[in-house]
Amino acid sequence: MTTSDHAGMANRNWAVTALAGICVLLGLVILAGGVWLITLGGSWYYGLAGAGLLLTGILLAMQRIEALWLYLAVYVGTVAWAFWEVGTDWWAQVPRLVAPTLILVLILLALPALSRGRGQGDRR
Repeated sequence: MTTSDHAGMANRNWAVTALAGICVLLGLVILAGGVWLITLGGSWYYGLAGAGLLLTGILLAMQRIEALWLYLAVYVGTVAWAFWEVGTDWWAQVPRLVAPTLILVLILLALPALSRGRGQGDRR
């Protein structure tokens, strides 16, 4: 492996670690708000989505490919919830789907680092 290969992998690992930290922090905030909403008799969506995002961040920190599959489940649930809540009102969909879609794109961009992490010794 050349020096540039090591530098490229270090940059990818740093980016995945940063994304993991963002997912953990957002997941904690959304989970806390979701638990509060559940105690008030409201929607379980935020509690479940927050827990999924928190676990996605943990799996990303471990450079596990399962982070993608878990987040895809959260994303599909988010899309279903958004359509259930506001239907096809596209302007009302924007605040519900833009951030989750951005996170999905970032996780997809992290795939090469996640795949590489699995190939260099499984951390189970």
